[in-house]
Order: sequence, then structure tokens, then C-alpha cells
Amino acid sequence: MKERCGVIGALSAKHRDVVADIYRGLYALQHRGQESAGIYLRGSQGIKGLKGTGFVHEALGSRVSELEGWSGVGHVRYSTTAKSTLEEAQPLLYSWRNGCFALAFNGTITNFLELREKLSSLGFKFKTETDTEVIAALLAYYLAELGDYVDALSKCAEELEGAYSLIVLDDEGSLYVVRDPLGFKPLCLGFNPDEELYVAASETCALDTLNAPLLFHVEPGSLVKVTPRGYETKQLTKAERRARCMFEYVYFSRPDSEFDGIWIYEARLRIGRELGKRCPAEADVVVPVPDSGRTAALGYSEATGIPLVEGLMKNRYVGRIFIMPGERNRNEMVRVKLNPVKPLIKGKRVVLIDDSIVRGTTMKHIVSLLRGAGAKEVHVRVSCPPIIAGCYMGIDFPTKRELVASCRSVEEVRKVIGADSLMYNSIEGLIKGIGLPKEELCLACLTGVYPLRRKIDLNSLELSLGGVRRKSSS
Repeated sequence: MKERCGVIGALSAKHRDVVADIYRGLYALQHRGQESAGIYLRGSQGIKGLKGTGFVHEALGSRVSELEGWSGVGHVRYSTTAKSTLEEAQPLLYSWRNGCFALAFNGTITNFLELREKLSSLGFKFKTETDTEVIAALLAYYLAELGDYVDALSKCAEELEGAYSLIVLDDEGSLYVVRDPLGFKPLCLGFNPDEELYVAASETCALDTLNAPLLFHVEPGSLVKVTPRGYETKQLTKAERRARCMFEYVYFSRPDSEFDGIWIYEARLRIGRELGKRCPAEADVVVPVPDSGRTAALGYSEATGIPLVEGLMKNRYVGRIFIMPGERNRNEMVRVKLNPVKPLIKGKRVVLIDDSIVRGTTMKHIVSLLRGAGAKEVHVRVSCPPIIAGCYMGIDFPTKRELVASCRSVEEVRKVIGADSLMYNSIEGLIKGIGLPKEELCLACLTGVYPLRRKIDLNSLELSLGGVRRKSSS
């Protein structure tokens, strides 16, 4: 399983340079993608930018000094529908008949193959296999027809299915911030009054980095147009329900971010408490898998009275294993990234807390690490219920064969990971911990019920996405 992407846009009403602001904002969003990063800006010579592979500092580094502009977009990426190369990196600069735009996108378009076929029949040529390029081509098609970005994006919203939070920079420097009608992904707008700087981003932690207090979370199905004169909103589409990704609360978002009124740290703490109430264990210590399991482990410790110890140390110079492309890379990185503190583990009955188990390979290696450090027993408790179905809204576990719980009982998964016992949180416990009604969350990977506006052929989509993604790991 991999992380999603992160998007950011910044516009200075004073027309001052925003390169450093976007660069710092990308650092705040680095946890959302580590395969590539990019920045495009509207400056004195139109829209110019750069992008590269790797972490933000690797992809951009000192080259950001070459850029200038008072409005721009940035992106950190991991691939959900294509291989990880510079050509697929974002933002995507796209030319149309009367100009060009740069687009930064987070999500997965479930009908992108259908839209690609339609656009190809209209004469559009595609250089990549990404859904990002399909969105850009669709926008260019309606821009040529309507000549206005708001109208064109409104038409796009009628056709796009799936999850998307996107920011578009036009060649006049205006920003267009758009969120899908179900609200799968987070997207917010902030404003720094001292600098007169507008900031749109995937997470509020990026706004905090730029001292831009939150104005509002972008409403699902709406568009926000930002110019030096201010901002205006328009509702493009509506849905009968919301479908916020539960994984944002469990794992993806930074603990210091707020997603649609729910603070991530507080949600994870509550989830951990629910886990402790529902899945107790006879043990001596609670050990979190850093960093994602730490907050839930604290809640578990509070609920059970078992002391929390930092029994696993994390190498801060290694990226998130969850995001690493390829199973071999993930397995090799476990030992590099995590090391047990033996005096805290030796002879102890350990409750190991993690946010989720996807393939089971990482957890298997962590359990082995603890046993090698002398743990008497290892009891695994997981704050997320079993993942049994693929995701088509932006998470890279598209095929059931990759999901250890999709065709195994809890006992069978326990044997795979080598733990003395294994218990998962319940869906009810997860929902109670998050603090939102069930009908406002996407729980598709836990239930197999997908909250899309129209029915899709999941088998065909899984085969298509799986085929494209397999190319990226070969």
C-alpha cells in the first residue's frame, strides 16, 4: 500500500514571490508522497516550473532559486495509475488552443479509461498512462468550447467519477481549487493576512507552516477561484452523502492536521481507546509501530492500563515503508528503518499496536524483530479493521491478492505474521473513534461497498488499474 499525493497552491495579493512558500509547503506534505515533487509558477515569463524524482529536497533542491512567480502550484506524488518517472511527475503543464495551465491532482479517477478513449476519439494524444493527463485533456477540451475555467471545470465535474482534490493554475495566475462531490480527499484554504498570501493545500499542517490560518475546508463538489482580489466559491456538483476516506484519519494525514473539523491526533487517540476496550490483552508493555501507531497506542494504553514504552526506534532518515514501491524494497527497509530497544522488550509480553495490516509482510518482519530482541510474547492489535477489498479512490492496493485479510481468517493472518495473538478493531469502534457518522465515511476497503455515484465494473477496473500498476513495479 502506498500513500496518496499532496497538493498546494499559493497566491500573493501583493504579487511577491511565492516560490519559497510553496517549497516549504511541500515539505509539510512530504509524508503524502516521496516519489517525485514539482512546482510551477506564474511569473514574468508566463508559467514556468520544474519537477524531479525523489524527496522534495532531491527533486527540487537548489534549483528552486531559478524560479520566480507570484502565484503557483506544487505537488508531491506517489503513483496510483502509472509508473514513477519524471514524465508522470506533477504538476502537469498542459497547453490548449488559447493558452496553458498547470494542474496538481490528488486522487484516482475511476472512469479515466473511459474518458481517455472518448478524448482519443476526438483527436487527443496521450504521453502517459495517468489519470492526471486525462483530467487535463478533458479540461482543455471544455476550455476550447467554453473559454472560461469555471465553466470548463464545471463541465469536467459532471463527467469525472472517483476521488479528486485538484488545484489549477491558469496563465493569468488565478488558482482554481476543486474537490469531488463525495469529499474523499481533504482540501482546505488559508490566508496569511500579514503577507496577504492565500494558500490552498491538502492538509492544514501546510497552512500552519506558512502562517496562514484556516479560512475553511473546501466543500465537497465545490470550486474556489482565488485571485489577487480575493476568492469566490461555486457549487459545481452535489451528492446525497459524503465519503471521507477513513484512512486519512487512521494513517495518511499528519496528526497535527484537521480534516473537515476532526483533528487527526484526537481521532487516532479515540480509535486507540476503542481498540483497548474491544481488544484487550494480558501483557506487560504496549509498543507502537512508529510513527503511525504511536497515537493509537497511547489511547490503547490509557484504556487498558498497560504502560506504553517506545520499544521500537525509527531511523528518521528513511522514508515511509508504506510508500516504498515494490515488496522487496519494503521488506529490506524494515530492518533499516526500525530497531528494537532490547531492554524494554526482553522477557516481556508485548502488545504491538499498528494502524493497519495490508499485505502483512511488514508486520511479519516487525514481529520477528521483537522476537529477536527477546520478547516473551507478541500480541498484535490493529486500530483499523481487516482490509478485504481493493481501493479505487487513490490507494495502491488495487488487487485482492495483495490483501492478506481478503481471503484469510484472523487466525490465518495471525499465522502469516507470526504473532501469539491478533485482534482488529471493529468497524463500529473505528467509526466511534473517528467521530463521524458511518454515512459520511468511505469504508469500501473494509466492506466492499463503494460509494460512487454510478455503478462501475469493479472487475474490469481492478484488472485495468492492476495492469497499469504492475508495469510500474516491474
